[in-house]
Amino acid sequence: MATVTAFIRTSKKDKNVNVRFRLRDGRERQLFHTSDIELLPSVWDNTKQQIKAKVVFDEKERLRINKEISDRKNLILELYTGTPNKEITTSEWLDNEIDKHLHPEKYQSKESVFFILFDEFLLKRKLSDVREKNFMVLRRALQRYELFISIEEKKDFKLDIETITSDTIESFESFLRNEHSLYEEYKELYKKFPAIVGSNRKTQKPQPRGVNTINALFNKLRAFFNWCLDNEKTTNRPFKGYEGKQDVYGTPYYITIEERNQIYNTDMSGRPQLAIQRDIFVFQCLIGCRVGDLLKMTKESVIGGAVEYIPRKTKDGRPITVRVPLNDIAKEIIARYEDTPIKLLPFISDQKYNEAIKEVFKLAGITRLVTVINPVTGKEKKRPINEIASSHLARRSFIGNLYKKVKDPNLVGSLSGHKEGSRAFARYRDIDEEMKTELVKMLE
Repeated sequence: MATVTAFIRTSKKDKNVNVRFRLRDGRERQLFHTSDIELLPSVWDNTKQQIKAKVVFDEKERLRINKEISDRKNLILELYTGTPNKEITTSEWLDNEIDKHLHPEKYQSKESVFFILFDEFLLKRKLSDVREKNFMVLRRALQRYELFISIEEKKDFKLDIETITSDTIESFESFLRNEHSLYEEYKELYKKFPAIVGSNRKTQKPQPRGVNTINALFNKLRAFFNWCLDNEKTTNRPFKGYEGKQDVYGTPYYITIEERNQIYNTDMSGRPQLAIQRDIFVFQCLIGCRVGDLLKMTKESVIGGAVEYIPRKTKDGRPITVRVPLNDIAKEIIARYEDTPIKLLPFISDQKYNEAIKEVFKLAGITRLVTVINPVTGKEKKRPINEIASSHLARRSFIGNLYKKVKDPNLVGSLSGHKEGSRAFARYRDIDEEMKTELVKMLE
């Protein structure tokens, strides 16, 4: 067991000397630290390791110095016991670690202000757990970019909130787009990275990123810079001269009302657990919420024949309450699971729910081909709808089928939780042949 003692060793009795500390761990390991705490040797009690009790000494100073000595002993012990690899512990190591603890400002270069501000931004925005995790993905990518530039240009490089330009933004974009192919060439970067972010987990090989993924990260980076500008942390506007690529989306695919009813009416009595997830999927098709909001619904979410909830995406900005009246099928599903405690329906995890949806589609015979966009290449390809079905397909089906009936995005948006004039809402609209025919008929 490690112990720490404080002592004074000098032949001079009339001159202030530094209090020293010794850490012992068994017979083989001793570490020494010379502190900046100074005392006359004549006032030192070597047995009690503090100022002598009976010596004439200013009482406030006595308490302050004795506390400093006690705190330093505790700090040394804490630093040593908190280090898993004791082989790295030397007296020099101990001095450095103590200095880092006592004078952190010496180890915070001007450039590190960038990440200090980023953490302050996350703290003050009070994001949901999911959104905070997404922002942390961006933070780690920025840290890896710093390392990459340092290795590539063979010089220390740090992001600086004041000097980032549109060129820096474009360079970061290029890094994100090519990181998956840089992995083999710069493996040293990925070996160093876990230690930098304080993780014991090995950094996984980056996967190829498409335009939409990069744009999503850049939207978060813009939000951070806008916060810095609004809070007078900087006057720098690096996105002012930056032109990114537009998101790439195909025509939204969704199931028709007939296909939804086919899924609901398929006999799955031989798979009772799957039948439950089928019912939940159909219910989601009838209220159009995101899966995160669906999972949080309780019995109290049903008020006066309608479901009421505040979408998680609006909680961080201007919260709105969405109210969706329940039709007969939705009421039937709720009644079927009225014995479920607290929660509205017997949900499982997101991942298992999505797996169940794919199986439900296959059993119900909903396997038609749909055109989708490869998120990395941006090219079209055909896929069976059952292989790519997920919880978000329920939301698209709700929006797409309603839009075909009323053709009013603001009215449908009031039920889906999209704000008026939302550009995101346009992605859900399917201008199909039926709607085109109706438009042309207006010219008759």
